Amino acid sequence: MKRILIVDDAATVRLYHRQILEAAGYKVYEAVNGIEALEKSLQQPFDLYVVDINMPKLDGYGFLRELRSQDIYQAPAIMVSTEAQTSDHQQAFAAGANAYLVKPVKPEQLLIQVKLMIGEARG
Repeated sequence: MKRILIVDDAATVRLYHRQILEAAGYKVYEAVNGIEALEKSLQQPFDLYVVDINMPKLDGYGFLRELRSQDIYQAPAIMVSTEAQTSDHQQAFAAGANAYLVKPVKPEQLLIQVKLMIGEARG
């Protein structure tokens, strides 16, 4: 079973994403900020990260930059944020994101990206 870490400071968003992903058969873990996410990532490997940008302590950009600098398995990351400017997308990709979705994300939109990122997409 593929393991996904949701990184978002909003409990409602984590619950929403968790419900979508668990219903699709994924094992879901949560972190409330980039520091907690980094700690969890160093303890166990994940197959995918779903990351918010705006969080206290360590934002999504900082988390991805730090994650990408670690000598661990580098799973793909989907940045999910309310930030919709081109510069936000560019910053996310520069930090190490593999995809970018703008909130609110529709369930099928999230699942398409998740399946693409973890190699489960069928053509």
